[in-house]
Amino acid sequence: MTTTATGALQGLKVIDVSRILGGPYCGQILGDHGADVLKIEPPQGDDTRTWGPPFLNGVASYYLGLNRNKRGMRLDLSEPAGRATLLELLSDADVLLENFKTGTLEKWGIGYETLSERFPRLIHCRVSGFGADGPLGGLPGYDAAIQAMSGIMSVNGEAGSEPLRVGLPVVDMVTGLNAVIGILLAVNERERSGKGQFVEAALYDSGLSLLHPHAANWFLNDKTPVRTGNAHPNIYPYDSFPTRTSPIYLAVGNDRQFQILCKVLGAPTLAYEKEFHDAGSRSANRSLLRDQLTALLQEFEGETLTERLMKEGVPCAPILDVKSALEHPHTAHREMLVSMPNGYRGIGSPIKLSRTPATYRLPPPDDSGELEI
Repeated sequence: MTTTATGALQGLKVIDVSRILGGPYCGQILGDHGADVLKIEPPQGDDTRTWGPPFLNGVASYYLGLNRNKRGMRLDLSEPAGRATLLELLSDADVLLENFKTGTLEKWGIGYETLSERFPRLIHCRVSGFGADGPLGGLPGYDAAIQAMSGIMSVNGEAGSEPLRVGLPVVDMVTGLNAVIGILLAVNERERSGKGQFVEAALYDSGLSLLHPHAANWFLNDKTPVRTGNAHPNIYPYDSFPTRTSPIYLAVGNDRQFQILCKVLGAPTLAYEKEFHDAGSRSANRSLLRDQLTALLQEFEGETLTERLMKEGVPCAPILDVKSALEHPHTAHREMLVSMPNGYRGIGSPIKLSRTPATYRLPPPDDSGELEI
């Protein structure tokens, strides 16, 4: 475990007073790449410390997965003494990362307008539910509620079934990624202007941004997208299929890949039938094509077939559970697993840089809330 700060963001000082998911995820990404991130929690701690089981030394896995590479501190920002300490910390900080309800910091006298006058180079990043104004401005937002409201749930689930929440906090995580992008854009612009700025990443905006290709389809045909299960709405075969042993996912995106698939399945002429000879025909006749592929696939063992197809250039995969995915040899090869001496284990950074790679220096802050400044 490396203890010296290295990485592309070495020297960037971040004060992270965010809680729950989107903000902390942003802070962890910055920390993985060398930023000095100080996580400031309220006296009772981040809510996610209790979001378990499972727990490690009394701290929930949910918290542990979002807060490595951060130093820790407890402050009561509702009290003058806590705000005074925060202002001291911001005196040489580059970034303030927060997700307080709109108006809270302003009520305490430490809103963006006040801070930008005192610290003109400070980049103030807020993760919010809906932004500060507009019909829903200032209202709180949680991932599942935004999935429901942004249309994501409406296109997720089996055809004819009820709308279904995506089984990951995808809106929160994409909002965290957008916050990282916004911060880095602002850092880059500050090199020219010498000035900080306000950066906002809203869950509502991020949820809408995920609607491809459903929004793009609607813009062209004005038809409300519907649920298609595991199948892609535009191309086929892009769907899960049963085999003789285990289910697989075929992600065939062009004619050549479909021709190879049919050859491997022992039915090369299928690729040239008028119903299936091009992408548009395959999508329009997907029900007929699915029946034919399902019959052919019953002769094959799933994992062996996907290995062969991938080597032949056909995108596909076995459908693995979380345990199998994390234990896959390629997961270790890609350095996507992180372990630390205190028992912490987590997912590594997916961002690979040749000279300044991510490092894992600090486990998530313990529950003492004590830090020497």
